[in-house]
Amino acid sequence: MTGLKITGLGRAIVICAGALVGALSSLLLGRAHPFGNAGLYGPGPRYEPRVIMEHAGVPPAVREMLTTKCADCHSAQTRAPLYGRFAPISWLMERDIVEARNAMDLSLWEQYSAEEQEVFKAEIATLVKRRAMPPLQYRVIHRNATITDTDVAALNEWSRGRLVRVSDSPGQIVTEGDGMRGRDVFERRCTGCHAMEQNREGPRLRGVFGRASGSLAGFDYSPALAKAHIVWNERTLEQWLADPDALVPGNNMEFHVAKPQERQDLIRFLRDSAGK
Repeated sequence: MTGLKITGLGRAIVICAGALVGALSSLLLGRAHPFGNAGLYGPGPRYEPRVIMEHAGVPPAVREMLTTKCADCHSAQTRAPLYGRFAPISWLMERDIVEARNAMDLSLWEQYSAEEQEVFKAEIATLVKRRAMPPLQYRVIHRNATITDTDVAALNEWSRGRLVRVSDSPGQIVTEGDGMRGRDVFERRCTGCHAMEQNREGPRLRGVFGRASGSLAGFDYSPALAKAHIVWNERTLEQWLADPDALVPGNNMEFHVAKPQERQDLIRFLRDSAGK
């Protein structure tokens, strides 16, 4: 029996048919949401003009940067690309978006408490300064998402905008630190970047009291902090938490604790956790 011969035209038809079947299958699989449904293609606010943080008093340069370089993942107004309809790309994209919105949703900025906003501001500034955000895979596809030194400077200024310490006014009574209150401060204000038992954006803090700055093995400190050789105690932690840049210029921490009582409580918690 003689085998069938496929002509060049026939091969082209088979290839095209296979590609069409593959594309349709990918499109259909894109309707599944194994990592969560980000709602990218249904009707909703994402098709309206991108307006985030409209009444939040955010500087225009910062708001523009957050809108163009962060809002595609960290808001409900994601601009979904055409290729995002096809699996498995759609699955990976939705996973990143769902996780990003759960971590921080800029569309809900004005619903966060002032304290939550302060924590988010510090975390944004820290991650952007390290070029850890936006993620590399996003920057490769979206060239306009590249972070500039101007962006970093604007975010730093924004994150430290409340560094004028109204709470440090003369006559304020500050009592001895309380470790239980300090634990609450830590959980509310510090866990965006720090954990007690593992390194995150910041080094793990178990045992930080009495430890020399920049000495924890396995963590990539800023050169400024690595060279500072400060021993963390009541005095140095008070200075650091009040104004990190005043103590160690050029460090990577974009966060401060404005209230003296909260600083004392947090220091006591860190001291207790180190068994001092």
